[in-house]
Amino acid sequence: MAADGRQFSGLSDAQVRAFDTAAREARSFRESLPRRPARPTLSLDDAVGRFLGPLPEGGMPEDEVVAQIVQESDGGLHSMAAPTFFGYVLGGSHPVGVAADFLVSAWGQNSGTSFETPAITGMERAVCDWVIDLLGLPSGSGSGLVTGGTVANMVGVMAARHALLAAQGWDVEAHGLFGAPEVPVIIGQDAHSAPFAALRYAGFGAKRVHKVATDAEGRIDPDAFRDALSQCDAPPLVILQAGQINTGAFDPFSELIPLVRAKQGWVHVDGAFGLWVAAVPELAERLSGVSDADSWAVDLHKWLNAPFDAGMVIVRDRAPLVASMSARGAYLPDTTAYWEPADTTPELSRRARGVPSYAILRHLGRTGVRELVMRHCRLANQIAKALSAEPGIRVLNEIHSNQVAIACGDGPDGDTLTMRTLERVQGRGKVYPTHGEWAGRKIIRASVIGYAMQDADADLLSAEIIDAFRWCQDHPE
Repeated sequence: MAADGRQFSGLSDAQVRAFDTAAREARSFRESLPRRPARPTLSLDDAVGRFLGPLPEGGMPEDEVVAQIVQESDGGLHSMAAPTFFGYVLGGSHPVGVAADFLVSAWGQNSGTSFETPAITGMERAVCDWVIDLLGLPSGSGSGLVTGGTVANMVGVMAARHALLAAQGWDVEAHGLFGAPEVPVIIGQDAHSAPFAALRYAGFGAKRVHKVATDAEGRIDPDAFRDALSQCDAPPLVILQAGQINTGAFDPFSELIPLVRAKQGWVHVDGAFGLWVAAVPELAERLSGVSDADSWAVDLHKWLNAPFDAGMVIVRDRAPLVASMSARGAYLPDTTAYWEPADTTPELSRRARGVPSYAILRHLGRTGVRELVMRHCRLANQIAKALSAEPGIRVLNEIHSNQVAIACGDGPDGDTLTMRTLERVQGRGKVYPTHGEWAGRKIIRASVIGYAMQDADADLLSAEIIDAFRWCQDHPE
């Protein structure tokens, strides 16, 4: 019976069966991961072809729809949640986060305003406070939960844009960028594509920035950085990096950030995965000075292993974050809450994406997060040591965190051998590293970041790469 006396039947029998089927099949999928190939067994055309076609005139019962989705998806999914997936720096969707994500969808909450969903706001506020504390960033910083690193970088850049132009007497939220004062932008030559996308979205453009030379590990060269700063006629926006995508290296924050401060500039840090290293006391020195920046982007679906999608932007001064993001409408609740979700993200309508991260943090605690990051960094060293012992295989980077850049052979045929080795490893389906380019070479890139990865998984990856490399040498094209 509904609260007003009306009859409300809740769920039909077919809907109940749909819920039960989804839960059963989700559990079955996760339990089967150790036996599944690491990659899809269907081609793209075959997988997509199962779903294409005209929309039928008649509908289908809910439970049958769910069953059909499960059946037609079989063979077309990566085992990204398995400890055998070493690609793209993707976390493995921790089971407690996935379970909490069931609740998120079932609750059906639009979590853009605290007035409408106070319980969600409480959990998401806790996530932000806990992450800021774990990473050693300034207490009281503004923060917002977004889809991932790209949007987190975009929001940080837009907060910087607001503050830097306001300091020159220009209200960018009111007048846009036409006729606005100049804002120089400096970024490392080996930065990830996400901050370049953020610069495009914020109207700065990706090609008008000053790219600064980097060293052999992808870190900004301080002398080149000083030269770039000396050419700035206005306070600059500087984007630094915590975790280079191929090497896992960190820019020298303690050396660079004071130079930007002297120019009254803004420092934004792209720390999608690498910023998590700051949570480990034994490793935090590698990011010395990073807490002196003005804004930071971090992914929750990377090292925290939250289900997709989950990212976080953090801004030391909350005011420019709110000024650049807030979109209040007359139809929305009037709230003066200090932490209002829609004030710090570009969305008014969104799912309660912070709930899975809340569940994972409550499950792991501070000690569990540190153990996770420390274990992955140790496993990356273990992989690098095993591969370096094989004649003809080279690890092209120092192990700064969890990334291993691997090349096979030398000379003009080295890249071909590397790609053939990778293709064979992926084709065998026992593990799944991915490709990249580093130090003028095509590489096999191994990202150690799945919550379940252990010594045996690292050893399996090394063995598969070595076996494939040897086979390719014995079977030249």
